[in-house]
Amino acid sequence: MTIGITGPPGAGKSTLVDQLAKLLRRSGQKVGIIAVDPSSPYSHGAILGDRIRMQDHHADSGVFIRSMSNRGRLGGIARGTLDLVLLLDAAGWDLILIETVGVGQDEVEVARLADVTVVVLVPGLGDDIQAIKAGIIEVADVFAINKADLPGADRLEQEIRAMQSLGNPSDRANAAPMRRVIATEGKGIEDLFAVIQSIFDMRGRQGSRAESWAFRLREMVREACLESMSQSELERHADLVATQKEDPYSAVDALLTEGILGHS
Repeated sequence: MTIGITGPPGAGKSTLVDQLAKLLRRSGQKVGIIAVDPSSPYSHGAILGDRIRMQDHHADSGVFIRSMSNRGRLGGIARGTLDLVLLLDAAGWDLILIETVGVGQDEVEVARLADVTVVVLVPGLGDDIQAIKAGIIEVADVFAINKADLPGADRLEQEIRAMQSLGNPSDRANAAPMRRVIATEGKGIEDLFAVIQSIFDMRGRQGSRAESWAFRLREMVREACLESMSQSELERHADLVATQKEDPYSAVDALLTEGILGHS
């Protein structure tokens, strides 16, 4: 099973991932953690500090932690995330946790990559509605209200429910459940994972995992097409488009044709 952990900066995603890993290790499961960090738009470097925050697992051979830079890619994940998920799955890891960068309202690509997506929110981030509107609320399979002992947790839950009520009746009937946790103390983690497991099991019975694989295969095709393109040809067509000697659609068709022929 692949679980996506996403949410705004400061929500406690890394702490929650750490606690989920501890819970799963107690049951003997092997856990892979892919932690995506933002990269600087100037130096293009990244701190990759999630392993520092998860030092309790450094000597555990049953936990694999890989930090990745998003290298400016939107969507909250890195380019090689899917490849690493497939590698860990093939190597026999029982569960894979993907922690995204602190995402905004439309950086929701992890929802199409993971089997179950957990959106982590905390009270007191200012305008709570601003934090949960648009894409974030639609991609959540389950909401984890972290730091639930802080004032404002009740209000945050009410606002999420209010946003969910704006959908059509069939969507409201299948609204994402909410669980309150205090990740720093490990409270509510078992209940949260039980909900994640039930959602995964239900989707397996319904056959909806095929939809996730349809997206993953599209991603692999897209990446293969990009890698097959010659950088010099890309720059040549870019120059033609910039000087209005070629339209963008013809340039795309030409690059796709050249990429396919180059691979054949």
